[in-house]
Amino acid sequence: MEPFSPPEPGFPAEKSSSVPQKKFRVLVGVTGSVAALKLPLLVAELLKIPGLEVKVVTTERAKHFYNAQEIPVTLYSDEDEWQLWKGRLDPVLHIELRRWADLMLVAPLDANTLAKLANGICDNLLTCVIRAWDLSKPLLFCPAMNTAMWEHPITAQQVEQLKGFGYTEIPCVVKKLVCGDEGRGAMAEVWTIVESVKRILEERDLPTQS
Repeated sequence: MEPFSPPEPGFPAEKSSSVPQKKFRVLVGVTGSVAALKLPLLVAELLKIPGLEVKVVTTERAKHFYNAQEIPVTLYSDEDEWQLWKGRLDPVLHIELRRWADLMLVAPLDANTLAKLANGICDNLLTCVIRAWDLSKPLLFCPAMNTAMWEHPITAQQVEQLKGFGYTEIPCVVKKLVCGDEGRGAMAEVWTIVESVKRILEERDLPTQS
């Protein structure tokens, strides 16, 4: 885990005399759904977008589903928040990450963290970043859970609550889940998620093709 360095304000200038390449910083949040297995693929596909910088914030339970050695970007978890801050003048990691990112993508968003976000609970690094999120910046979330959990009436209420905050849902899909059930609740396909990020880049006049 590399130490966190608070980002310099603004985007770095391109040395070339051509039009400077704009940078776009994406913070990926990953929670404890089996869909976290797709984190290495998701990060790899995001990094194919030119000019994109990526960092990852993980919950502790999400770590069960992927190999951190397969994540080629900086990965932050709860322990980093507390190791970074030793005194009053030290940076607060969830605030520094919130400042660094231009967009946040929570993929997957499990039922537990969905409930936390809808109710303003911030008891780990990821939920603290989201609670402090600058609402002028995009936040995309990708629900992922068992079909029975998805169909519970409270789920729709909580998804609408997040959308009411201004967050953008990338809807879950129907497929056979790892548990054997078949129905809605699976995280959107990685290509769908990446295309959603690209659309935001296009809205902001940033390059999406190499």
